[in-house]
Amino acid sequence: MAVKMPNKNGKNKISQFMRLGLFWAIVVLIGLAVYASTAQHANLKEVALSDVVSRANKGDIKLIQVQGNDLTVTVKDQDKPTEKSIKENSSIYEQGLKKDAPVEVKVVPQSRTGEVMWNVAITFVPVILIIGFFVFMMRQSQGQNNQAMGFGKSKARLYGEDKKKVNFDDIAGNDNAKQDLQEVVDFLKNPKKYRELGAKIPRGVLLVGHPGTGKTMLARAVAGEAGVPFFSISGSEFVEMFVGVGASRVRDLFTKAKKNAPCIIFIDEIDAVGRKRGSGMGGGHDEREQTLNQILVEMDGFDGDTNVIVLAATNRADVLDPALLRPGRFDRRVNIMLPERKDREAILKVHFKNKPTDDTVNLDALAAKTAGSSGADLANIANESAIIAARRNKKKITNEELTEAFERVAIGPERKAKVMSDKEKELTAYHEAGHAIVGHVLPDSDPVHKVTIIPRGGTGGVTWFLPPEDKSYTNVYEFKDILARAMGGRVAEQILYGDDGITTGAGSDLRNATQIARDMVIEQGMGKALRDQVFHEDNGGLMFDKMTRERPYSDETAKQIDQEVAALINEAKARAMTVLKANRSHLDKLAAALLKDETLEEEAVVDILKGTKLPKEAKLHA
Repeated sequence: MAVKMPNKNGKNKISQFMRLGLFWAIVVLIGLAVYASTAQHANLKEVALSDVVSRANKGDIKLIQVQGNDLTVTVKDQDKPTEKSIKENSSIYEQGLKKDAPVEVKVVPQSRTGEVMWNVAITFVPVILIIGFFVFMMRQSQGQNNQAMGFGKSKARLYGEDKKKVNFDDIAGNDNAKQDLQEVVDFLKNPKKYRELGAKIPRGVLLVGHPGTGKTMLARAVAGEAGVPFFSISGSEFVEMFVGVGASRVRDLFTKAKKNAPCIIFIDEIDAVGRKRGSGMGGGHDEREQTLNQILVEMDGFDGDTNVIVLAATNRADVLDPALLRPGRFDRRVNIMLPERKDREAILKVHFKNKPTDDTVNLDALAAKTAGSSGADLANIANESAIIAARRNKKKITNEELTEAFERVAIGPERKAKVMSDKEKELTAYHEAGHAIVGHVLPDSDPVHKVTIIPRGGTGGVTWFLPPEDKSYTNVYEFKDILARAMGGRVAEQILYGDDGITTGAGSDLRNATQIARDMVIEQGMGKALRDQVFHEDNGGLMFDKMTRERPYSDETAKQIDQEVAALINEAKARAMTVLKANRSHLDKLAAALLKDETLEEEAVVDILKGTKLPKEAKLHA
């Protein structure tokens, strides 16, 4: 049975009309009172009483009307009063008018219309205003009560049959994740066959993956495949500044879900509310932890026959509370990996499906170059290529726009408007040439894809290395070659200008190199003295945790870590120095080519660097 909802717009219009009518009624009432008190004598000339008496005694006035203390004067040859005056509280004859004066004195009853209207105005207008004030306050109070009643309600958005469905076939890649989620779909479609065998479907499924890998789309696809309602909410929407509101919203959400069962609840970015308890400033009494406790209770309190499954997404599964991940809650974990080459090509085909392209566009080649890109990155590349083509007034997207879009997304847009002096261009050319030569010569480095001295993003120039294929692991030799090529720019500056000629251009290179070296020692156990030891600090990055929790290693170990990091950086710098000194002529040649052409593609770089050699001192030994 369809229930017709009240027309809120109609009610608002009626209420607005009533308020407007009340306002104009008050205005009219005040206007009438003022008019009644002034209209009678509005157009009469006011004269002194002595002048009226003098002329009346002379016979120049035909009629004097007395109404209280007000006088209206009709002069000779006039039929209507033309003047007015005011007398004292005594008879006009006592003011000097002779009783035998040739003038008619007419006393008329005093009109109380104006006085009555004025009394009505000053009596009822305040009453009306007070009544209006109380009505306004009651309406405001009612509105606040309605807001207060809805403050603890869930803000989850419901996607039902009226929304466009998303199925697994609409999502390219993620075949393993789809296979894991297919079990959830089958349970929602056919729960009876599982219950007959005593099987219990997982109540919560945690989708873990990098940002932009399609966690939300997969959750919607599960609902679309199963044909059930889909409640979607972000973890941050539970939390408010008032303690207890988030818990109330959780209760309301699960109540709605049970009424719509079978259905799916999807909580995006659950780490916003599901962090480990006791890791914040409020102990166990802050709003976030109260909300988390309510989620734990609701998930554990499902009835056995309630077909409600909770899907949650995060890219920070390491910071979630253990109680959230135990069996009976989020006991199933689906890893959404970055797409592989064939998946990237499929994703690109989806995003270019409705975009006109010419024969030069090669999506397979683009998929090969975009290793490590997420589905959102690939969608961004497709959109950028369409924007560039439209800006150039083209009807189709060509490989030129595709390449430029890829580079804009990967390394930032070109900043050709930036003016550089000849010395800065020379410094940048040698700096980038240093990176390129070290990376080209070392055996475990990725090949050079492009070198440019045109500023891009926040850098003065870019040397771009791309892996020839997807990698799942990185060994210590590859890490050390990455460190050496990162130091190549600073070393090239030293070779050209000496130790006193180094600049801030290598700042980002040094930061990246130091971070990689620390990660090798602390996270990967690749130090020399601290080999196979990991010193991971599991504090979720919270400043309060860093201040209150001890490090998982001693001060002596911290000193060793610093020494290991320094040793890796010094080794990388020495290897880069050895390579560049042994190939100094190629360094000058590549820098000159960059000064001439500004940008060199992979083929041109390889052609210039023919004949480079790897010195024995730069080789790594097991």
